[in-house]
This record gives sequence, C-alpha cells and structure tokens, in this order.
Amino acid sequence: MVDTGTGLRSGATPLAVRMRPTSLDEVAGQRHLLSPGSPLVALASDRAGTSGSVSVILWGPPGTGKTTLAQAIARSSGRRFVELSAVTAGVRDVRQVMEEAQSSRDLYGLSTVLFLDEIHRFTKAQQDALLPGVENGWVILVAATTENPSFSVISPLLSRSLLLTLELLSDDDLGTLVDRAASDPRGLADAFVLEPEAREAIVRLASGDARRALTALEAAANSAIGEFAAAQAEAETGAEADASSTEEADASGEGSSSSADDSADDDSADDDPAASASAPAKPTITAETVARAVDRALLRYDRNGDEHYDVISAFIKSVRGSDVDAALHYLARMIEAGEDPRFIARRIIVLASEDIGMADPTALGVAVAAADAVALIGMPEGRIPLAQAVVHLATAPKSNASYLGINQAIADVRAGKAGRVPKHLRDAHYAGAKRLGHGKGYRYPHDAEIGVVPQQYLPDTLRGARYYEPTEHGHERELSARLAKLRRIVRGED
Repeated sequence: MVDTGTGLRSGATPLAVRMRPTSLDEVAGQRHLLSPGSPLVALASDRAGTSGSVSVILWGPPGTGKTTLAQAIARSSGRRFVELSAVTAGVRDVRQVMEEAQSSRDLYGLSTVLFLDEIHRFTKAQQDALLPGVENGWVILVAATTENPSFSVISPLLSRSLLLTLELLSDDDLGTLVDRAASDPRGLADAFVLEPEAREAIVRLASGDARRALTALEAAANSAIGEFAAAQAEAETGAEADASSTEEADASGEGSSSSADDSADDDSADDDPAASASAPAKPTITAETVARAVDRALLRYDRNGDEHYDVISAFIKSVRGSDVDAALHYLARMIEAGEDPRFIARRIIVLASEDIGMADPTALGVAVAAADAVALIGMPEGRIPLAQAVVHLATAPKSNASYLGINQAIADVRAGKAGRVPKHLRDAHYAGAKRLGHGKGYRYPHDAEIGVVPQQYLPDTLRGARYYEPTEHGHERELSARLAKLRRIVRGED
C-alpha cells in the first residue's frame, strides 16, 4: 500500500516516511528523553526561537527515531531549521550554513537548528568546521549517529554537546506504531484487516526498529492486495460458471418454478449471511501474509560497531554461565551476520582456558580442533564444529582458577615481587657456573621413588605464595586432593 501524490510524475512515498510524527507527542518510545524539562522538549517548545539551548548528539541504532526527533523539533520550534547529511555534505556546505546562521542571529535574533545526520561519517576536518558555530551559539547542533560518539566524534565537539542515547523500541511501542499506521489516513487508512497474529509477527520481526516495522507492514499490505485481487477474480470466475450452469438448466426445461418462486429464492440468497461472509470486504493481513512478504528478520549487527561487541559479550557470558541454548543463539547471530569465523574460533579457544581450564582439560583441545576444522573446511560447514565446541564448553564444568592464577602471578611480578632464582635451580651448564654455586644441592625428582621431592622452587621473597587454587568442579575436584598432597611433600605445608 503506497501513497502516490497528485503532482506530475509524483513518486511513491514509503509508509515509514508518511507516518513520521509531526510533533514530539506522536513519537513512539524514548520516554526517558522526552520528560518535561528535558533538553529536547525545551528545544521543541521554544516557539519564539530566541532562548538559548544546548547542542545534542543523538546516538542509537537505526530505526529508533533520531531523524524523527530532529524533524519533530523542527516543526515545533520557532527556530530556523537546516538539515544536512554527512554522506553528501562537505566543509563548504557546513561553512555556508554557519555564515547564514550568524546573519540570522545578528539580523533577526533567531537561532538556527542544524540537523546533521550520520555525523560519524564526517572527517575530523569537517567536524572542526562545526566548532565555531556551536561554540558561539550561531547554531544548535542536533547530530545523529549509529556509531559510538566516543570513537567517531571529536572531543571538542563532544564537550560542547549533550550525548543522548536512544534505546530500541519496546514491543508495546512498536505495537502502538503499527496500529497507528494501520488506521491513520497518512498510512493504510483502515483499508486492511490486520489480524492479531500478523501484528505480533511484524513486531517480532522488527527487533525494536520502527522503520523496519513499518516497512514490513507496507510489504505485507502490498502482498495482501495481490491475494485479495486473486481471491476476487476466482470468486467472479466461479460466479460466472454457476450462472452458465443455471442458464443451461433453464434452457433444457428443468427450471419449472414460477417467477414468484425465483424472486423469493433471490431474496433468500441476498439474506444468506454465509454467502456474504465468503467475500471479504477488505484485504486481510495474516501471519502467513507477513511471512511471505518478509522472508525473515534482518539481523541488527555491525561487524565494526557496538552490536559486534554486545553480541560477542553475550556469547561469552552465556558459555560461562552454562546456558547452552543462549550460547548457540548468539553463535547463530554471528554466523548469519557474516562474522569472521576465525574471530569466533579464537574467542572459543580463550573461553576454553579462561572459564573452563582444568575443570575439563579436554575443552582446550576441542576448541583448538574446532578452529583447525573451520580453517580446513571453511563456511558454511564450519558452523558444525563451531557448534560442537560451543556445546562442549557450555555444558562443561567451569573453573577460572588457572586464569586467576596467572593474573595474580603477573601482578606480583609487576609489583616487583620477583627475587633471585634460587641457586640450586640456576643453570649449571656453562663454564664457571659450578664455582658460583649454581645447581648445587638440586634434587632430581625422578630419582625419588614417588617422583616428587621436598625442594624450594620459588624465590625467597615469594616462599609460600599460592597462585593456583583449584575448585571443586569437574576434574579439579580430584586435582585438589592431589595438589594438597604435592604441596605437603614439596613445601612441607600442612
């Protein structure tokens, strides 16, 4: 369902554009940014456009309302509004806006709101061109970005602006948005029957993205129109066939009833609710219609952005937390998004040692084997050994004792707790070593019956230090008793 204009060669306007809110009251979601007195509300409510306001940077995923908020501010505020896109604008365009904004302020006392979309695409030089206008109040910058501003926006500009974070829309917000689009004259104008299951499917497929929800609704509406037209054509063909059959019967003399009876039969057919119900008055959007129109949910995943780090973080924590189903879910998201399988394999190897360690000594071998398998066979088949490794790690007993042990040992070394290597452990194979006492008194463990001898191995400053403390999980339960025995023999500890 598209809206075609009346002008010469008017193009079709997408539903997401037609349904863009005209005021902040119509914005779905982002309530944490739209409370009374907030910077955005203050900016939009200044009808005169003369009071001071602070510049803002809107950071959030696509489809969360960054452009919508900026345009709603433009329609509500009395300020002059200029919109630029970092994709097409250059330094010259920015400087021209600054000059016009300065003239507007000096001549008419009217400030300018500059909405800059995709600011993370601006180079440092282009962002530098914004500084004089923002610093001197010629413009109030409303910038939008999907990238983390800490990495994509220069520090001087960040320090002169408020950073506002937009969240993904909730299912309730998306449901409200879909209902509004289905009934609003700017949208589908109640021309369709939207089944509850179809509404739920659209909300689920949108994954918090308003634009995706409206695009899916529009695609499903177009599909429903085609299905409705096909059903009507089929019904008309059937009606014509029935009429032809009746005419043949009348011609052969089989229809001997009176004209009054025929009239009564016609009236009863008109009153038959089943007959009228068989022909729907409107196209119907069903869950099946949505499934055909929208093949599947597009993953929100940027291999170089925040979602990349969020998903891998959730994956690691799911394996560590022994939730095998969640771990497979995040593995699937990375695979479907085109993540480098070598990156996934490297993280699995780290997990095997950091979070499982000696609780299951086979985990590291499984992880390394999976990495080798992926390198050998490639994708998509590589997903199978990756999944096997993930299942093994997620269901294995967990211990970070080895990880904590090396970290503590490194911390002591960095703190200067090293000390000299005991003389009996020093290399005694070079000339003059024995004269220095190197190797003197060293006891060779294999000469002992049990293969272990009492002997000092740590430097004097670290005698008695413990770095590895096994847990009671998995293999470490058995290792704990053995380690206690070894420490009693080697160190003489109780």
